[in-house]
Amino acid sequence: MEKTQVKPTLPQVLEAPSRFRNPIGKYIIKRSPDCTACGLCARLCPYGVHPHYDNYSAVLRPRMDRCIGFSCRDTDHYCIDHCPQKALTLAPNPLLKTLGDYRWTAEMLLGHWVMAETGEVPTVDMEYSTGNSGGGFDRMRFKTPDPGSYIDVPDEEIDTSVVLNRRGDGRPELAIDIPCYGGGMSFGSTALPMLIGRARAAVQLNTLTCTGEGGYHDKIIPYAAHVITQVATGLFGVREDTIKRAPMVEFKYAQGAKPGLGGHLLGDKVTRDVAAIRQTVIGNALFSPFPFHSVYSVEDHKKHVDWIKQMNPQALVSVKVSTPTDSDMVAVGSYYAGAHVIHFDGSYGGTGAAPDIAKKNIAMPIEYAIPRVHRFLTDEGVRDKVCLIVSGGIRSAMDVAKAIALGADGVVIGTAEMVAVECVRCGKCESGRGCPRGIATTDPELGIMITEEWAQRRIVNMYLAWRRQWCELLRRFGMRTIKELTGRSDLLVHLDYLEETERQSYLCRSGNLL
Repeated sequence: MEKTQVKPTLPQVLEAPSRFRNPIGKYIIKRSPDCTACGLCARLCPYGVHPHYDNYSAVLRPRMDRCIGFSCRDTDHYCIDHCPQKALTLAPNPLLKTLGDYRWTAEMLLGHWVMAETGEVPTVDMEYSTGNSGGGFDRMRFKTPDPGSYIDVPDEEIDTSVVLNRRGDGRPELAIDIPCYGGGMSFGSTALPMLIGRARAAVQLNTLTCTGEGGYHDKIIPYAAHVITQVATGLFGVREDTIKRAPMVEFKYAQGAKPGLGGHLLGDKVTRDVAAIRQTVIGNALFSPFPFHSVYSVEDHKKHVDWIKQMNPQALVSVKVSTPTDSDMVAVGSYYAGAHVIHFDGSYGGTGAAPDIAKKNIAMPIEYAIPRVHRFLTDEGVRDKVCLIVSGGIRSAMDVAKAIALGADGVVIGTAEMVAVECVRCGKCESGRGCPRGIATTDPELGIMITEEWAQRRIVNMYLAWRRQWCELLRRFGMRTIKELTGRSDLLVHLDYLEETERQSYLCRSGNLL
């Protein structure tokens, strides 16, 4: 009998403003002393750029992050021209030249901050879906859909869920309501309020998050039904009770950012609490071995999977590996060993706690691995029996959609969740006191810069904004479920294989939706 599709109950957007007094915007509006606080700019602006209180004879500092800039010139509410005292000036924000990098551009960072605050896509004209790396997903676009394919259905009727257990082995048919779950971030690499905020967001979104290899903090236990326990080569913090409470256990064999190396946590981050959970010594750098010294064959790997299945009869098993040249064989081997989820981590992903020398993009780029594994599993006749999850530099809603179109079922997100709580990508994650935003830190004074509730709301809002983009994309292609997009690489084009006129056409179109 066919199962009745149950519509997920989506959480409500709860605005989560920036922690900082002056959020960074694409433009700068300056108000000269000639301003008479008449309030005309506040009344004209539909975006709330000019806060104003009627019972005070003053106009507050402009919310520059809300300003749509020079595109406002052709409207009847352009504050610069309408100010009777000519006290307002508008200019591009020079700070954007120093913010971000080629993969996470300044506009992409700003766009994610807006989505995390409001749950909506930005009204400001900026490219928040693709970076400037010159490769990978940044060189891919979705084709222009046939206008006749569009279906007019509300977001609530579009299914973005992913079933993680497709084996029919009697274990729970665990499903998540969005095609994303949180990647492994350990207590030690990241502040505790951030980790708890991620877990709370996973509960609210009906998805999952992962402990990383740092063990299981007691404060995460209330959210255990949505927390993956990771078993990595160092076995830090791995205990029978943590495995028994997990809905899914992830074996981490390798990371895409540093295949051939185990995990790293430098001594600066190994505080008393971190050392207690990992059962190690305060201040000592921790280096996980590579590989599991109990696994040198598929048969050994199967023993690992069977071990978890015996210890927790309800848990699913995920296998996280990097993207070797024989990734297709690794995938099918993991399936026959009994894994429910095969998780490939590509070379673009970050690893916050590792030293700089280890942060090298030396694995296969994820966009090459996905279609290869998808085709091989299809040819083997087991594609519908295993869930293919990918990660490694997937930054935006459109990156997620492109990965699924290439052949994945869903993705794992790490850095984007940190960006949601205002990470500026400064690259100092490995330092105990190096994070200026209090995210990737074990220092209690820095860690309290964010609260659990605020982090939860920001992450939930970002994913709700992403879901709006997925729903619009699916509608344009006449699809009602994210599953219909899986393997539809025919809907993608690569800019390098287009004639110059076609390439310019794709680049001129807004990449934010397509």
